[in-house]
Amino acid sequence: MFNLFLLQLLNGAQFGILLFLVAAGLTLVFGIMDFINLAHGVLYMVGAYLMATFAGMTGNYWLGLMLALPATLVFGLVLEFLVFRRLYDRSHLDQVLATFGLILMLSEGVRILWGSAPLNVEMPELLSGSVPLAGPLKYPVYRIAVIAAGLASAVGLWALINHTRAGMLLRAGASNRPLVAALGVDISRLFMLVFAGGAMLAGFAGAIVAPILSVDPGMGESILILTFVVIVIGGVGSIRGAFLAAILVGVVDTVGRTFGPIWLRMVMDPSAAAQTGRMLAPMLVYLLMAAVLFYSPTGLFGRRGAK
Repeated sequence: MFNLFLLQLLNGAQFGILLFLVAAGLTLVFGIMDFINLAHGVLYMVGAYLMATFAGMTGNYWLGLMLALPATLVFGLVLEFLVFRRLYDRSHLDQVLATFGLILMLSEGVRILWGSAPLNVEMPELLSGSVPLAGPLKYPVYRIAVIAAGLASAVGLWALINHTRAGMLLRAGASNRPLVAALGVDISRLFMLVFAGGAMLAGFAGAIVAPILSVDPGMGESILILTFVVIVIGGVGSIRGAFLAAILVGVVDTVGRTFGPIWLRMVMDPSAAAQTGRMLAPMLVYLLMAAVLFYSPTGLFGRRGAK
């Protein structure tokens, strides 16, 4: 039982890292630009599809990754220039409707280009195999590499925001956007850079998860819901909050789905416990969100008085 818990704890941390990579860009876009982008999950999906395409064309995982990241960045910039830039000054309802329509269009476009059948990406030989953890328990090297890459991205993003001039402008824009514009900062360029960074992080998450999960047209929508949960729990505009909330949500969701039915067997018969556990497990992250909002309506690290 301890080995199973440790395994699911690591799986939850790995899932949380992926959630953070998607949520980091989205929380900056929402916190700084006050822009609700429901299509952010599409960038995660496109990153995975581009990874599958380039890795298949080159026959090399690393070349595929090196090509997929700038391609996702360019794709995000094209969307920002053609669509999102025209929505910044519109109401949140207009933003929600427009970006939801974009989800439908891009998902259908992916089906037309790549089909509806799931795609797979070969795992690199360097990161194949597993390492011993405790007793007979082994853990895949690739999943450890995903956790390490996510942690490195989180440290780099923290350093960028807290110790560079660009990060200073981002923090100032999140606190008082009109004042930053009045000081002569090109807000349009700042928005473009924020969106580009968020697009590449989401594409990176999709690319590195491609060898673990099948690449399919619905993968963007499935992660987007949990991404918004992460942002709400962590606090809008807070990278630190997004990281802690992502790890928390990933662990609660993964461990809860595995151990929920096991714990319920203590008070219920096995068949009822299994059925009830399957129904309750997906609700755990939302109960967690409700509990956090009850004690802190702005999230763990949200700004007081934020709208």
